[in-house]
Amino acid sequence: MSDYYVNYAAVAVLAAVILLFGLGTFAGWALLRPKRWNKEKNAIYECGIDAVGEQWKQPNVRYYIFAFLFVVFDVEALFLFPWAVTYQKLGLYAVVEMIVFIAILFFGLAYAWGRRVLDWV
Repeated sequence: MSDYYVNYAAVAVLAAVILLFGLGTFAGWALLRPKRWNKEKNAIYECGIDAVGEQWKQPNVRYYIFAFLFVVFDVEALFLFPWAVTYQKLGLYAVVEMIVFIAILFFGLAYAWGRRVLDWV
């Protein structure tokens, strides 16, 4: 058997192990889980307070926008770290590009602030 096929055999063995582990986990869960269901176990539980009524209320869209802004600025921080480590090697062009990048994000933040997206009330 050539080395070419040995590499594929290693991948196939790893895939089989992963598949068996996944199926074994589900089988073990099905065998070991408790099977006695009652009304108390199926009740809705949220923050230690019993649910009142059957109505489902959709969260305010501001929470999603706030979370989206957090992700945007978190990714911005990820872009800033490599640049900060190597900015001396990159030259003036990279510094100007990073200033433009931060300015675009600042204008986005200013727009969100102006639209009162960051207010919780």
